[in-house]
Amino acid sequence: MLLFGHAFLPSETFYHISNIDGIKRTPSSSTVCFEFSEENMDIISHVNANGVSMALRVADITELIYAANLGAKYAIVLPKMAKTAQNIAENYLFDMKILVLIEEEREIEELAILGVDGVIFANAIIKTNS
Repeated sequence: MLLFGHAFLPSETFYHISNIDGIKRTPSSSTVCFEFSEENMDIISHVNANGVSMALRVADITELIYAANLGAKYAIVLPKMAKTAQNIAENYLFDMKILVLIEEEREIEELAILGVDGVIFANAIIKTNS
């Protein structure tokens, strides 16, 4: 299980962006993070064209499938969607990892039992000024 943002463990940092210019404010080789939406397709196209790693926050199964097909490295989901998202990712052999956004350490055990790829605490996502 992957853990991002846990106090005990060093991990990759994600950079929340709201537009293409936000990518310029991130370190090279970083993972940018933003909401999947039709309005963000320009960012997705730019990220893919420039080899930037992305994590997409998805709200439902359709968005999850879009994220996988658009080349996201990670899909970030809420706990209520964790098991379904993981099952779909395994069924279709997605290259993308499913990360569940959590608030408290005690949530890790339940999500590990469900078999999700990983968890991410909010502090692992740095907001960029754009």
